[in-house]
Amino acid sequence: MTSPARRIPIPEFAPQPRTQFATDVLAGLTDRRKTLPAKLFYDAKGAALFEEICAQPEYYLTRAELEILEANVAEIAALAGPHCALIEYGSGAGIKIRLLLDALEALAAYVPIDIAGEQLGVVTDELRADYPQVNILPLQADYTAALTLPALPAGARRVAFFPGSTIGNFHPMEAAAFLRRVRRTIGPDGALILGVDRIKDVTTLEAAYNDAAGVTRAFNFNLLDRINHELSADFDVTGFQHRAIFDLDDRRIEMHLVSTEPQVAHVAEVPIVFDEGESIWTESSYKYDQERLEQLATAAGFAVERLWTDSEDRFWVVFLAAA
Repeated sequence: MTSPARRIPIPEFAPQPRTQFATDVLAGLTDRRKTLPAKLFYDAKGAALFEEICAQPEYYLTRAELEILEANVAEIAALAGPHCALIEYGSGAGIKIRLLLDALEALAAYVPIDIAGEQLGVVTDELRADYPQVNILPLQADYTAALTLPALPAGARRVAFFPGSTIGNFHPMEAAAFLRRVRRTIGPDGALILGVDRIKDVTTLEAAYNDAAGVTRAFNFNLLDRINHELSADFDVTGFQHRAIFDLDDRRIEMHLVSTEPQVAHVAEVPIVFDEGESIWTESSYKYDQERLEQLATAAGFAVERLWTDSEDRFWVVFLAAA
C-alpha cells in the first residue's frame, strides 16, 4: 500500500500581473488584424462560464471525451505505467482527471497547471481531500509559455495530460511548437494523453459554439467586460455581436466579436478604432483528421501509440509516446 504523501500547503495564487494582461490586450487590438489570445478568457467568471459551456447539449466535446476516458481508462493506465508523475495542462474544474487518479497505480505526483488561480486553488483543495495519498503540486501559470515544474520524485515517468481539444486553439505551427515544449518537459521516456476534436459536419460544429442558451456568447463577451474592468477600458459591449463559424478550408471554428457600427474604444488611454463589421478574433478551434493528427505528432517528436474514439466518432483521445 502506498503511504500517504506529505501534505503541502496550497500556495497563495496571485492574479495574472495586470501589466502582462495589458500587454497582451494592446498587442492584439493594435495589430492590423485585431485578435486576442484565448488564454485571456479565463478570469474567475470566464472559467465558470466555460464549465457551463461544457454542460450545454450542443457542446458534444466534453461528453464524448468522458465517454472515451471512462471506457478506456484501464488501458490508458497500463500504457502510462506505475509510479508516473501526471502533469495536466489546463486542469480546469478537475473532472476528467479523477478518472486517471482512480486508475493510475502508485501515482508519484500530480501537477495541475492552470492560468485561473482561483479555480486552481479550489480544485486543489477538493482533490487533496479526496486523494490524500496523492502528492498534488499545483502550478498557476500560462502553460503556453516556458514552465518550471515543481520538483518531481526521482525515477517517475512523466506523463502529460492535455484534454478537452484545447490543442485546437493553437494554429498548426503553434500547436507543433507547443507539443515540442511538452516533449522536452516529459523527457525521452515520457508520454502525452491528448484530447483532439475530429472533423465532422458543419452543422454540428457550429452549433457547439452557438448554443441556444447563449452561454458561449456570454463567455465571448466576458472578455470585453474583463478588459473594461481590469484596464479601465470603455468598450460598449452592446455595439458588438458574437459570431462563431466553421472555416472549411482551414478546418477550424473561428470565434469573433463583431462591431455592429463604427466606434472607438480606449484601452489604457490607447484608442482602438473599429469599422462597421470589423471583428476581434478571439478564438480558433482546429479540427483534425487522422492524417493531420499523425503529422502533428511526428513534427513534435511523438509517435501515436494508441487512438480511441467515442461511439459516434466525434472525438479522439490519443496516447502519444516520446519518439
